[in-house]
Amino acid sequence: MAARTDESQTVEIPLRNPNDRWKQIFQKYDKDNDGFINVKELDDLIHSREYENDIPAHVVAKIHGMADANSDGRLDLNEFVDMIHHPTLQPLFGHVVNRYIRMLVPRRADISQPDGLYEDQYSCFPPPVGMVLISLVEIIFYCIDAAKGSTVAATGPMATALIYDPKRRFEAWRYLTYMFVHIGIMHLVVNLCVQILLGIPLEMVHRWWRVLVIYFAGVIAGSLGTSITDPEVKLAGASGGVYSLITAHIATIIMNWREMEYPYVQLAIFLIITACDLGTAIYDRYVLDVNEHIGYAAHFAGAVAGLLVGISVLRNISVTRTERVVWWASVITYITLMGIAIVWNIAYTDYFPQQD
Repeated sequence: MAARTDESQTVEIPLRNPNDRWKQIFQKYDKDNDGFINVKELDDLIHSREYENDIPAHVVAKIHGMADANSDGRLDLNEFVDMIHHPTLQPLFGHVVNRYIRMLVPRRADISQPDGLYEDQYSCFPPPVGMVLISLVEIIFYCIDAAKGSTVAATGPMATALIYDPKRRFEAWRYLTYMFVHIGIMHLVVNLCVQILLGIPLEMVHRWWRVLVIYFAGVIAGSLGTSITDPEVKLAGASGGVYSLITAHIATIIMNWREMEYPYVQLAIFLIITACDLGTAIYDRYVLDVNEHIGYAAHFAGAVAGLLVGISVLRNISVTRTERVVWWASVITYITLMGIAIVWNIAYTDYFPQQD
């Protein structure tokens, strides 16, 4: 405590402990709450910031041993802080932890409420180009069809070659390539806006290739799901992929719940968006009998695929035992559903329209 004296009174002013932020990180990675950091927990701290290439596991173990003053195989808070400031360890480890702390606990007046660890993962290196490239291809194909045919009637050269047509199911590429064909400008614009707005933030945290895996999984699930529930319906548009991005956000919220700021709010927003759109499409078709040719089955199947593949593929910043169980459950469920859909399409040919 510091005291300030004037003519009338003495006021005590509390001083902030400079080790508060180190204690905050220490407690976060003390997973078993035993008051110590073991080698595994120290390794988790480093790897959570993706510094695997800077400090390999055997070096982490050696650092832990050097900092373990009483050789009990674990670090208490004092040993943890001494390790960070130790001149011998500083060249090897201090710069990593310092960078970590600067990102986890921003420099601001109130450091008692740090930003979420998940939000600290956003990065433009490598640049998020996956959804941008997919969107450019969709725009180019739409322009080709607009110039040489009708985009509304899907008579352009790209639509003819790529749209999912149940009478041409033997052309297996159509289960994926229908995503490049859009019926009307609004259909294209809506899908472009959603996949850019939702896809790029995912790419900035989870890298472009993971997001593309989820997107393509949603597209294929959309066509397989539609082929089973509406075997005579043609399919065009990237809605299966778009819905997979929506539920991929739900997946990353579930798997990074403790690392996120306001996870309840984020989860509620994505659940409301998904439920409202799917509910409206189903209600219009089966209650109001409005035939808008909306492939709600593709939406639903894409959403399921995005959730299951998202849990399996997207980065989990800090893995818990429960999350490992969820991961395995999602993998098994996805493989089972995809296996059923593929076998159905191959084996039950009489269920589908006669092939042209």
